[in-house]
Amino acid sequence: MEGVGASVISHANTKTPAQPNVRHLANFPPSAWGDMFLSFSLDNSVMEGYAKAMEEPKEQVRQLILDPRMDSNKKLNLIYSVHRLGLTYMFLKEIEGQLDKLLKDFNLEDYVEVDLHTTSINFQAFRHLGYKLPCDVFNKFKDDDSNTFKESISNDVMGLLGLYESAQLRLKGERILDDASMFAETKLKSLVNTVEGNLAQVKQSLKRPFHKGMPMVEARLYFDNYQEECSAHDSLRKLANLHFNYLQLQQKEELRIVSKWWKDKRFQETTPYVRDRVPEAYLWILGLFFEPKYSLARIFVTKITLLLVVLDDTYDAYAIIDEIRLLTDAINRWDISAMSQIPEYIRPFYKIILDEYAELEKHLAKEGRANSTLIASKQAFQDIARGYLEEAEWRNSGYVASFQEYMKNGLITSGYNVIYKSALVGMGEIVTKDALAWYKSHPMILQASELIGRLQDDIKSYQFERERGQSVTGVDAYIKTYGVCEMEAIDELKKMIENACKDINEGCLKPREVSIDLLAPILNLARMIDVARGFSLTNGGFPPIGCGYDRMGL
Repeated sequence: MEGVGASVISHANTKTPAQPNVRHLANFPPSAWGDMFLSFSLDNSVMEGYAKAMEEPKEQVRQLILDPRMDSNKKLNLIYSVHRLGLTYMFLKEIEGQLDKLLKDFNLEDYVEVDLHTTSINFQAFRHLGYKLPCDVFNKFKDDDSNTFKESISNDVMGLLGLYESAQLRLKGERILDDASMFAETKLKSLVNTVEGNLAQVKQSLKRPFHKGMPMVEARLYFDNYQEECSAHDSLRKLANLHFNYLQLQQKEELRIVSKWWKDKRFQETTPYVRDRVPEAYLWILGLFFEPKYSLARIFVTKITLLLVVLDDTYDAYAIIDEIRLLTDAINRWDISAMSQIPEYIRPFYKIILDEYAELEKHLAKEGRANSTLIASKQAFQDIARGYLEEAEWRNSGYVASFQEYMKNGLITSGYNVIYKSALVGMGEIVTKDALAWYKSHPMILQASELIGRLQDDIKSYQFERERGQSVTGVDAYIKTYGVCEMEAIDELKKMIENACKDINEGCLKPREVSIDLLAPILNLARMIDVARGFSLTNGGFPPIGCGYDRMGL
């Protein structure tokens, strides 16, 4: 979703004002999927069979995690594999208990004789679960005189892979991991055309490190590319395979439900100018949380995301400025009586917004749950409508925002705040008053995720937006504000993204103010923009389903 800034700092117009009554159609291509996902029919007995079949290997894996006789390196390797396979949520209490003990007994001297690959796996096992194992464990792989990594590890492919993946978990000030990232990446690129057995792992990691990928896509890739690790414990391999099959059925059913909802609401008839991207939107939300217990949450947030798509395309690719002002006012009023003030073509959409939130409010009331999260979602929806109006006003007047004002409004129009708040609606009792207050305080990790989403999208879309003569992006705003060339602006934005990634890593470490379940959507939404970055804007800003998850049947 494209956005422009707010909060006026400079009033120097550098663009020609848009013609106020001209509709700037984006001419989005039709969906590549048609109605294919509507035909799926879920056999509950098959799904129940997978759930029952998981019980035995699940218990066996639990006993392995708790086994006091297992060597610490083997224990951490097991925990790492469990995490890479997307199974941590099944054993979180047991895993944290083991990591608590292991970190308490940590001694840097114990790592003197440990190889690079094992050191890297141990480091990641701790950091991925929120434990700040010191990055000093990598000091012994650097030369004391030159302070660079030793050439002796240059041909250790698995060690370099582990070092490169470990570096993705770095925090601000961890210089050794900054150096590790550059060193390992350079060495792996030089080896990629010569390695044999580890070729798939090297290519995948260089394309997208595990820490920046979509969790369940990465889990499937790990299952396929790391057969030796997955087969070390037969119960783990069996559980992972059954888990994939179970999720596949559940997610096909969820996709059928949201596809039917989209078709029943007749969006393509009432608003034919918008992107028809139901599977792609669902894939984004699936990236936020894949656990079976969040099925209803995924369905609801996908619907809200699709409403954002319609809203965005109405403001950006169809409505004239007077219509945008009226619609924004109606959304702020949030009342059926406002229907009469908006253009007839957008009235069905406005009614759907009100109806969807009203229906969910009834659902929460039946469950005896407070609707505070729903109110937060609604307020975020109103915020983004005002943000879209702001960028439309600037576009209409030909105004190019300064970078500071662009970012202030751009973080709102990224849509992330709406998606985060909507995710909370379906996450149940873990969303306490304190947790919601934490979200509303707009903590560092949330700001970082929004910044990544905003600037990653801008770096990808700025040329497309220029060609359309539409929204100014962060690239244009940075060039205007600081008087730099295009490539310098892009480099600076990339540095900002890298620092934001470090802020997210910091925000996921213990002690935490909220549970890891509540942090996961923030972390994972930042990951999804990176996953989507390589795909064409003709897909409307969403990645196609075939981005790797088709391995699981989508």
